[in-house]
Amino acid sequence: MTGRGRTAPGALPVLGHALPLGRRPLDFLASLPAHGDLVRIKLGPVPFHVLCDPDLVHQVLVDDRTYDKGGAIFDLVRTLAGNGLATCPHRDHRRQRRLLQPAFHRDRLPLYAEVMSSEITAMLDGWRPGRRLDVLAEMNGLTATLATRTLFAAHLDDATFAELRQCMHDALTGMMRRMILPWRWLNHLPTPGNRRFERARRRLRHYVARLTTDYRRTGVDHGDLLSILLAVRDDDGRALTEAEIHDQVFTFYLGGSETTAPLLSWALYLLARNPGVRERLHAEVDAVLGGRIAGHDDLPALDLTRRVLLETLRLYPPGWLFTRVTTRPVELAGHRLPAGSVVLYSPHIVHHRADLFPDPERFDPDRWRDDTDRLPRGVFTPFGGGARKCIGEVFATIEATLALASITARWQLDPLPGARTRLAPRLSSHLRSLPMSLRERRTAV
Repeated sequence: MTGRGRTAPGALPVLGHALPLGRRPLDFLASLPAHGDLVRIKLGPVPFHVLCDPDLVHQVLVDDRTYDKGGAIFDLVRTLAGNGLATCPHRDHRRQRRLLQPAFHRDRLPLYAEVMSSEITAMLDGWRPGRRLDVLAEMNGLTATLATRTLFAAHLDDATFAELRQCMHDALTGMMRRMILPWRWLNHLPTPGNRRFERARRRLRHYVARLTTDYRRTGVDHGDLLSILLAVRDDDGRALTEAEIHDQVFTFYLGGSETTAPLLSWALYLLARNPGVRERLHAEVDAVLGGRIAGHDDLPALDLTRRVLLETLRLYPPGWLFTRVTTRPVELAGHRLPAGSVVLYSPHIVHHRADLFPDPERFDPDRWRDDTDRLPRGVFTPFGGGARKCIGEVFATIEATLALASITARWQLDPLPGARTRLAPRLSSHLRSLPMSLRERRTAV
């Protein structure tokens, strides 16, 4: 490949680019635009065509018929989430989207926000001044609880809930490892990691099947997402099958727990590293909340909170790597790609281009004073784009805004001296851990 794209340097025999992508994935991806708009990399024997230009990203995202969901990442997610809304091919997407849209209607969002505020209160009431806190673990716990509460209003017992979270962790870790490894036959070896992955997958299916059976038996509408999944009908009067319900449950669980936790963790980390911004945020939440927990009605007044989250999404988009597969021969960036070619895009690549975001490594929420709709196409895609844009974008934004405003209204979090922050990309750009100290704030009103 020449001109607007070529093969990235540094490929190793047999492995291709698997080592740099596995060791320092975001740095490796951010280096690719220097080699063209469309850059070819290899993972083992498999070629991937990486999109480094926002126009190309937009072109691929809006034409989901030609660039269909598929490739290594979606193949692996399907081992857990099956044919859910986020992973299904184009032929199934329209029906699923129409069936599931009522779950995210604007009339339901205040009800979800009420659950969010309640669980945020429970978390913050357990914090104590001077305590050493693993922020990532706390945010994982919060978002997993919120995902479970909004999916299943009929509460799970503590032991089941703890195992559900552990199974999800093992499944997500296993999927990331399998994505990087170029040889699929390794996934079938009886290694400890493969055994943990298979056990997690079996247990997760068991829990959803049990809950679905319980809901059907009682016939009670709990006002949660599972109740909606059981009630919806398509234009022909058909309900979702058992397999479809399972797949949607795990699609929502993955989306609800795997993205918001790293977003909140990164936001708190960036605020601690930028005390001027943090002081301004404290002034906003003091004026709006006066020390109380944020609710749905507070959202319009939390403008800086919103911009802090947008800038965090730019620097560390939770969904950091996606693949599409061409369904027919296409021309992309002046190159002919045969049907079945794997196209890869990462929001991290475009979000860190200096020609699009001046001084791209600097944390600057004031970049977002203007409406994000004014940005060029394909420049800011933390929630995807086109018809396949994340159905839960507004849900996730509300959740993150309520949590960040409520946390910073009551507490100041500071990194512990000498603590190292390391990235551990799974399906999202997770931190390995984020130890911080808690200092209770006195609200300035």
